[in-house]
Formats: sequence, structure tokens, C-alpha cells
Amino acid sequence: MGVVEDTEPPLKRAKLLADEPNGNSSVRGSSTVTNSLGDLMARPLTSQGDDETIGSKGVIKKSEFVRIITRALYSLGYGKTGAMLEEESGIPMHQSVVKEFLQQVKDGKWDESVVTLHRIGLLDEKAVKSASFLLLEQKFFELLKFDKIADALRTLRNEIVPLHVNTKRVHELASSLISPSKFISLTTSGSGKESFDSRSKVLEELHNLLPASVMIPEKRLECLVENSLHIQRDSCAYHNTLDSDLSLYSDHQCGKHQIPSQTLQILESHTDEVWFLQFSHNGKYLASSSKDQTAIIWEINADGHFSLKHKLVGHQKPVTAILWSPDDRQVLTCGAEEVIKRWDVDLGDCAHTYEKGGIGSVSCGWYSDGQGIIAGMTDRSICMWDLDGREMECWKGQRTQKVSDIAMTDDGKWLVSVCKGSVISLFDREATVERLIEEEDMITSFSLSNDNKHLLVNLLNQEIRLWNIEGDPKIVMRYKGHKRSRFLIRSCFGGYQQAFIASGSEDSQVYIWHRSTGKLIIELPGHAGAVNCVSWSPTNLHMLASASDDGTIRIWGLDRINPLGQKKQVQASSSNGVLHRCNGN
Repeated sequence: MGVVEDTEPPLKRAKLLADEPNGNSSVRGSSTVTNSLGDLMARPLTSQGDDETIGSKGVIKKSEFVRIITRALYSLGYGKTGAMLEEESGIPMHQSVVKEFLQQVKDGKWDESVVTLHRIGLLDEKAVKSASFLLLEQKFFELLKFDKIADALRTLRNEIVPLHVNTKRVHELASSLISPSKFISLTTSGSGKESFDSRSKVLEELHNLLPASVMIPEKRLECLVENSLHIQRDSCAYHNTLDSDLSLYSDHQCGKHQIPSQTLQILESHTDEVWFLQFSHNGKYLASSSKDQTAIIWEINADGHFSLKHKLVGHQKPVTAILWSPDDRQVLTCGAEEVIKRWDVDLGDCAHTYEKGGIGSVSCGWYSDGQGIIAGMTDRSICMWDLDGREMECWKGQRTQKVSDIAMTDDGKWLVSVCKGSVISLFDREATVERLIEEEDMITSFSLSNDNKHLLVNLLNQEIRLWNIEGDPKIVMRYKGHKRSRFLIRSCFGGYQQAFIASGSEDSQVYIWHRSTGKLIIELPGHAGAVNCVSWSPTNLHMLASASDDGTIRIWGLDRINPLGQKKQVQASSSNGVLHRCNGN
């Protein structure tokens, strides 16, 4: 196992509008229902006191609660039930003047709708002007459609312009008078239902523009329920399930049992310390590399069992890392101060060996498109090759140490690397501008989040730091508790929406923290040597792998109890699989 020197980090591991009451539907054609309720809807509704509250805490206004439920019923297509709720509760969903206004919009009575809009009594003059603009703009369109050019011009000059709203749009409307038919063809679907569709869109925009107390948002109840579920989910320290598992029937609370904590399988095919491992992006494979100078590709069966697919042989020194290509069809292996090899995953064959005039590699990574590789070299340079091995670029810059870790963001814009002992470089390849993250201690390794917005940095001082690298980099959270004194220990993101941080440790345990709070959730014993690297499956929230100096890989899953009350027996695998050798080509 490599020892960390004082001067350098270790090389090891180196959604149309729905039915409204009172009037024809703007979307559904449910006039049968609304007409059958004509007499009912014509009766005036006596509103109950707006100050009455419901609920144990007395914070929910009954009138608002009923109106929101009514809105949801109409949105779901239950128009008859919605109307019955308005009648029985005595609480109308909308004031009579608002109902009148909405019906006028649906009927295309634009002059009347503008007058009624002012009768609603809105205090926000800007909102009134913007709403008036929407109504008069639609009036303008419909006049153009029926070739009433003079009337459209008068509407523009005498009604729209005096509003002094959206000057740019006013100019566009004026230009449309030159070629009305062309303009109409560009702004309508041509399906024969232009007025129908465009009036629906006007209603949608009015919903967004006018206060919710005047026009209740169509999906307000859904929004409230979703927000409640999300708050429950986000406050759950152990949340590690899909949103589809959330239920309205009870408050959501996960237990620690949702965190992978039970050893399900031990992989024993390496003959020396296992320094690195990584799941493929599709979650079908696991790759590992070892001090025994080999790398292994493990295949994950449908039942979650791991079996050895290929053993990759050809390095003359310990293999410090193995990295998946973006399409998971190839892997790169990095020999300790040696060469980099590219392997075909299906065949297990070595496709190419990358080296540079006797200068060894320390770290490697893939281009974001998988069409090239990047490497940190022993002479403190960074080199880039195409897949065929042609060197495309190589530079040193102001580096004072070997590049122990290197990565490129998924969009190919940023190249991330350790450029000095306590400094990470974020190099913008498009603007050729470099930003630096300066740490307080020596950096041993880092890991990028899936969204490329966060960087997990491991330090010599037994601390892991989470940086937000959008804009000006800043520390978001710190994680402590694991042990690290001499060796390179790697950490990773994982779980639901990468809500957890996992790390190896020199005390032979795996540590897992809640990402947002920094709280240490669980420690996983089992290994008999330092845990060097961990990887969380990107497709199975409940699968974690750890690599150790004891020469094994442990696969962690949920702690399930069988009917007899006994834990499942751990399976060990030492399959020889298929051995592939590479002499370099």
C-alpha cells in the first residue's frame, strides 16, 4: 500500500385550460354537464365567512381551502361535483364579476371583458394594463383574421398604444398590418380552431398575470401537495427511495434500512490490495484495479449477483485507476508511473497503449465525448491524445506536483485537475481561463457530481469538503469522522439524487454522511484492511461497493431479514473468469 509523502499526494488510488363553471368549456366540450346545471348555477351563492378556519393549528382559511378543492375538481374534469361543492358550501370558486369576465373572454367579447376587468377592483395598475393588453391584442388578431383591417388599426391606435405596454410587441402588431394573412399564419395553428385555441391561451396567461385570490391557479392543490411531499422527503435524513414510492396516506419517513449497510457479496479475485473501483454509467458492470497489476471487469446479473467478466492483464506496475468511457464500451487503466491502456469491454482486449517518451502516467480521464483521453504525467504535465494515440496537446503550466487526479466535465468545457499541493484548477477550455480552488491542506483526490456543479475534495487532514463550482467556487459542506493518515482514500457521491457522501477509511470501515447536513449516518465494518475507494451504483440506489487493502471488494445492499429472522449469508466470489493479456500496441 502506498504511503503519502509530505510533499506530494499518494500515487495510489493516486400541462389546455380545463372546464370552468358557468359556460362552455374552453377545452373539454363538456357543455352537457354545465347546461344540465344551468338552473343550479344561476342561483346566487351566499358566501360563508372568510375568517373561518379549519385544521388543528387554525391556519387554514376554510373559504380558501374549499375554493382550491373546487378548482381541483374542475381541473380533473369533475364539473358536476365542483358545481355541487360550490352550491353546498355556499363558497363560490370565483366572484360573480370574475365569472362574468372569464365567460366574456371565452366568448370573445373583448370590449366587454376590458370593462369588466376594471370592475374586479385590482389594485395593481400594472397588472390591469398588462391584462388589458392581452385582451386587446387578441381582439386585434381576430379582427385581422376576418380581414377587418380598418377596425384592427383603430384598435391598435386608440386602445392598445395608449396603454404604453410592451412597445416592441406594439411595433410587431403594426408591422402585421402590411401582410395580415402571413402574420396570422405564423401565429395560429391553421387547424380551424384558432380563436378557440388562442382564447384558451389568453385565459392561461391571465391566470399567471392576475392575483391567485382573483383567479385560483389551475393546479394549486397539486402544487401544495407536491410541496408537502418534497419537504417531507428533503427533511428525511435517510431518504433513499424514488419519488414514486412517496404516498399521500401517511407522512413520509425513511429509516436507516434504506441505506446499503449489509454485505451481500465479497469479490476475491484480486491477489493484492484493491486500490480503485467504479460502477459503469449504466450500472451493469463494476470495474476494479489493484496493486496486483491487474484490473477486473465484473458483470452484474439481473438478480444483483456479481461475476467476473474479464481480468485485464498487461501492466507491469500496480494499476492505480480504471475509468469507464461515456458510453461504457471501453475502460482506461492507469499504471502507477507507467502507461495508460484502453480496453474493449465486450471482448476484454487491449485496444491501445498510451505512453510518452519514458514519462509515466499518474492519472487519466476521458474526453466528454469519449473520443480522446487526458492524463497527468510524472513530469507534472497534462497530455491529451486521440483514441489512436496521436498527441493533441501537452502542457505543464505552473504545476508544482504530479497531477494526482484529473477529469473533464460532461459538456467538455471544464478541465479539472490538482495543479498544486492545495490548489485545484478549473480550466475553461472555451475561454482559456483558469479558476482556482485553494484549500487549507494538501489535496489527495476529488470527485465530480453527476451535474458537474459540485466537487468533493479529500484532504490530508482527514476532512472531505464539498465545493460548489458554479460561478465563484465556495465551500458548501464538510465531512469528518473517517480516518486517514498515510494512504490515499477516495470518496464518492451516491444514493437518491446523490444525497449521500460515502468514503473509505484507514480503520477498515466505510463511512456514509448526509450530503446536505454533513451528519454522519452510518459506519460499515467488515473489511480487514484500509478501505481505499468506494463507488455507489448510479442505477441501484441500494448498492454500494468498497475496495480494500485486504484484497477484497465488498458489495453492500439493504439489511434484509429472512422469514426465519436470520440475515442472508454473504456470498464470496473468486471466479477466475476470462483472463486477458495485453503486451501493448
